[in-house]
Amino acid sequence: MHRPTGLSLICMAMALGSTAIAADEQVFQPADIAHWAPHSFAGDTDYALEETREGEVLVADCREGTASGLFYRESIDLTQTPVIEWRWRVLDPISAGDPETKAGDDYAARIYAVDEHAILRWRTRALNYVSTTRQPKGADWANRYASQARMIAVDNAGGQADGWQTHRRNLREDFQRFHDREVDTIEALAIMTDCDDTGETARAQYGTIRLRPE
Repeated sequence: MHRPTGLSLICMAMALGSTAIAADEQVFQPADIAHWAPHSFAGDTDYALEETREGEVLVADCREGTASGLFYRESIDLTQTPVIEWRWRVLDPISAGDPETKAGDDYAARIYAVDEHAILRWRTRALNYVSTTRQPKGADWANRYASQARMIAVDNAGGQADGWQTHRRNLREDFQRFHDREVDTIEALAIMTDCDDTGETARAQYGTIRLRPE
């Protein structure tokens, strides 16, 4: 099965109009993310809003080999808002499989950004920030379904005891570092919890996502 990092997914943004995000901070609350466009690759991961002591969160529950994500398909101006910040909490991590193989390409929590080339589609590039216990924090590797996507392990959260993880990345710097490319805009942002390759159960909570100036 082709992963959401593949060209067939990445280029879905082409059919949609583009609206650049202003220089002010852009905030996506869990309720906003819940209304992003769904896309299924192997059944449907369940995404549902839930009230917790930390406030409202978006819970992703992946069972029985499903893989689907939620997509924000608007042009994001990285010259104005290059920094992405987000929070997530892994409840049930993926523990089986080598993430550097197709058979192990599942993650309890991931967020990715796409630099899509409208004409030369092979020039499309993506960054995948993932939570995984199967790689050391800071590791990176090429996705086995789409070499144009770089996987980046931002944490090793192994379950509820590890609590909420907060991350901050500079997208322009990461595209330069991992793809040797100066990127001014990206055309898609997405979250996904998937378990179709390993057949395991995965659950995670997603909090607020922010795009902001440096």
